[in-house]
Amino acid sequence: MDLTPAPTENSLKYPVVEVEAVDTGEQVPAEPLEEASSDFEPDSDDSDGWETLSNGEHTIQLLRDEELRDGVAPGACTLDEANVFRQRLHAIGKAAFVEETIARETVTAKKLCTAFGILPPPFLEGAPDEAYHPLLAIAISREFSRRPKLPQYNTIDDAVRLLRESKNIIVLTGAGISTSLGIPDFRSKDTGLYSKLEHLGLSDPQEVFDIHVFREDPTIFFSIAKDILPTENKYSPTHGFIRLLQDKGKLLTNYTQNIDNIEANAGVLPEKIVQCHGSFATATCVKCQFKVPGDAIFNDIKDGVTPECTVCKQEIADDALKPQGLKRKRSKNGQQKDRKNSDSSDEDDYEIPTPGVMKPDITFFGEDLPDEFGQRLVHHDRELADLVIVIGTSLKVAPVAEVPGVLPRNVPQIYISRTPVSHTGFDIDLLGDCDVVVSELCRRAGWDLQHHMIPADEKVEITPAEGYESRHVFQVVGA
Repeated sequence: MDLTPAPTENSLKYPVVEVEAVDTGEQVPAEPLEEASSDFEPDSDDSDGWETLSNGEHTIQLLRDEELRDGVAPGACTLDEANVFRQRLHAIGKAAFVEETIARETVTAKKLCTAFGILPPPFLEGAPDEAYHPLLAIAISREFSRRPKLPQYNTIDDAVRLLRESKNIIVLTGAGISTSLGIPDFRSKDTGLYSKLEHLGLSDPQEVFDIHVFREDPTIFFSIAKDILPTENKYSPTHGFIRLLQDKGKLLTNYTQNIDNIEANAGVLPEKIVQCHGSFATATCVKCQFKVPGDAIFNDIKDGVTPECTVCKQEIADDALKPQGLKRKRSKNGQQKDRKNSDSSDEDDYEIPTPGVMKPDITFFGEDLPDEFGQRLVHHDRELADLVIVIGTSLKVAPVAEVPGVLPRNVPQIYISRTPVSHTGFDIDLLGDCDVVVSELCRRAGWDLQHHMIPADEKVEITPAEGYESRHVFQVVGA
């Protein structure tokens, strides 16, 4: 039985925003803990350091499972203890869990915080245990909102069996499935696109995809757009894997965060794709809404030129040929006025007419996702899906990052990427190069995934991640 609240289409219709690894906004009305809302906000998610929460005055360190397993925090729960507490919370609910633990004093709030990923902060050292209740409320709320792992799915054989038996697979993809084609992802340290944007002078590299920045100065976006243009007539083995699922009648929908439109190169049908963040497939004038195929502006983008609307240019040229007395001027709101009806004092209001910029139809931060995203997910796919495969994304951009959490919790979920995520729970984590992982899964399933980038004699070694029954690392032998 699915006990999660059914999402609504409106709940997924929010502007695209960057999210961090944790969500601390929910209140926990469980007694005896006092109801508490958090003033702490998530700080940067640095894969080489601690994750933190901060309210400007204090910083709270977040514990990863690896740190619990390795015992880096004195007095913390072990990973096994933490998993027992988490399972119990999901089984009986927040109020009963607090009654069973804190009210009966079977464990201290200070220690219990560590089971849910919060390191007791130095500023509370020596304080009575009740002082940890607000932090524990945040930690419990955080954990309870996460989808719990399904315990029956753990091994590679389980993953292969799910592939073979499932008939309606949702595939959620990110930039990691295109990196083997030379298209950079966004967040990888030193190699991701964001790491290379310091020369633009932005306070945050993500501003290059901010709609407000684009409207103010589109040249910032077009200075880097050539680096993320679609690769012509190419697709990766992972794109081929999605096409193979389609050919076998198993692909329900590919929700892609990518804007490169490479799925089309692989032959994935348009009706099987939801381009959550739009794509370069088309472009639209920001002034007159004239739309063109995306490749019509590719040469300008490759040359580092801001593409301008040909319709606007023609209108400006036509206006220039009109007799002087019939020329019109534009008011600040974009409406035109007859010059002959304007006062001479309005001369300063005249502006040199300029054509509109052709904006690729990608969804910038601050813009709503296409209506198709929420409609299809909530009204169609949610009740049909029998497997979810998330590939090549760190799930840090909302509302797409919320997809795994709004699907029924009994639907198994597999995660494929180079590194695991800590803020969303999957049933099986398959870590490594996406192309290597999917090609090995296909071999074990007896499927013929043909692609020139997959060596005929490729051998893949799979090793379990230490301390994790359901996390496996893929590595090409000899690589």
